[in-house]
Amino acid sequence: MAHHDSGHQHEPGHPHDHLHGDDHAHAATGPVADASVRVARESDAPAVGLVQATVWREAYAGVVPDEVVEAFEPPAFARAWRTSLANPPAGAHRLLVACAGEQVVGFAAVGPSQDPDASPLTGELTAMGVHPQARRAGHGSRLLNAAVDTLRGAGADTLHTWVLAADEQTRAFFTQAGLAPDSAFRDRVVSPDGRTAREVRLVAAIGDTERSTDTEPPSDTQQPDTEPPSDSQQPDEQPSDTEQPGHSRP
Repeated sequence: MAHHDSGHQHEPGHPHDHLHGDDHAHAATGPVADASVRVARESDAPAVGLVQATVWREAYAGVVPDEVVEAFEPPAFARAWRTSLANPPAGAHRLLVACAGEQVVGFAAVGPSQDPDASPLTGELTAMGVHPQARRAGHGSRLLNAAVDTLRGAGADTLHTWVLAADEQTRAFFTQAGLAPDSAFRDRVVSPDGRTAREVRLVAAIGDTERSTDTEPPSDTQQPDTEPPSDSQQPDEQPSDTEQPGHSRP
C-alpha cells in the first residue's frame, strides 16, 4: 500500500521515532514546504475522508464482503473526522496530516491505548494512511515520526498499533521502523454473518531514555486499525470484537 523512499539509510531495530532534517513538521513562516506533517484542522476533514476511504477500500478488498468495502465513502469518514476535530475526545488524541505542498495526502491518528493490558503511559497509533497517488515520497515515514513525537510529548513511553495479520506489507513497514509483535492478537467481527478478521499487535518503546535511531521504512502504508463496518453499520462506525478475548497470548 505504499512507497519506498530513497536517500537516508538507517540502522534497523529501533523506532523511527523522530523527524529529521527538512522532514520536521513545524508551522511554516515562509513558502510552503514540498512535504510536511502538521496537526489537522476541521477544514481538512474532507481530504482525510477521501484518503481514508481510498486506503481502506484497498486494504480490506478480499478481507471483508464487497458490499462492506463499497460502503467506505469519503463523506461518511469526513463527517466523523469533522465531528472529532470540532469536539476532540479527552486525552492526548491527535489527528496529523501529511501534506504535499498544501494538499493533504495522508493522515495518522494517535491517542491513549485502549488495550486492557496497556499502562497509562501507552499510546496507540490507531489509524494511518497515504493516498496511492502520493506514495514513494516519504509521507508514511514522516507521519510515523510525527505520531511517535506527539505521543512521547504527551508522556507516553510505549507505542501500540494493530495490523491485519494477513497484511505482510504493512507489518514490514512497521517492523523495519522498530515495532515488533508481542504475541497479542484479536479477532474482530467484520460482517453481519459473523466473519472475522484477525489483527496482531506491534509494539515499541518510545521513552526518552531509548536511543533515537532513524529507520527509513520501505514504503508508505495504511494502518487500518478502525475496523470496517458490517452491512448494517455506517462507514464511520467500528464493529465490536468477537466474544473471544480481545487479546490473547500463547
